[in-house]
Amino acid sequence: MNPQFKKGVLELIVLESVRRKDRYGYELVEEVSEIIDVNEGTIYPLLKRLTNEHYFETYLRESSEGPPRKYYHLTAAGILYLEKLAAEWEEFQARVNGFILGNGSHQS
Repeated sequence: MNPQFKKGVLELIVLESVRRKDRYGYELVEEVSEIIDVNEGTIYPLLKRLTNEHYFETYLRESSEGPPRKYYHLTAAGILYLEKLAAEWEEFQARVNGFILGNGSHQS
């Protein structure tokens, strides 16, 4: 997949994944990797930024496989941000598809 395409949609996929279920970092890497090829070095800085922007809050949960894990939970602000991104994605996708298929306008 084109790296620019991936970069543009990664935030949306991460937010949607956490909206569906609170997740810890590595679990997110695995989930997102099923859709687009990413690694921990891509996901963890994004999680830190989204947490700093108050779209996620974190909490620790005990793990049977080692130390407690930091889970990410979508905040009310995160839900609003996700809804905004999803609407922008839908509009963008419709415009691009319309242009490619030749049945849409290419105005801004």
